[in-house]
Amino acid sequence: MSTQILESPQLKDADTGPEMFHYVRKEKIAESAVMGTFVVALCGETFPVTKTPRPGSPVCPKCKEIFDSYRE
Repeated sequence: MSTQILESPQLKDADTGPEMFHYVRKEKIAESAVMGTFVVALCGETFPVTKTPRPGSPVCPKCKEIFDSYRE
């Protein structure tokens, strides 16, 4: 019997700072928070949801730009 070693995926934290929040699909937020699955933000960042933004929290500029372009 042969054993294979699977390489761990490279996980990348969002590089916008610890308190910067991203736009993600609403239906994926709860699943990520409960199950620990990763979400993909509009800007392309991939991460698990671990915090809840409060009104006035800083937003990723790339996500905001993309989101605003959808609303126009």
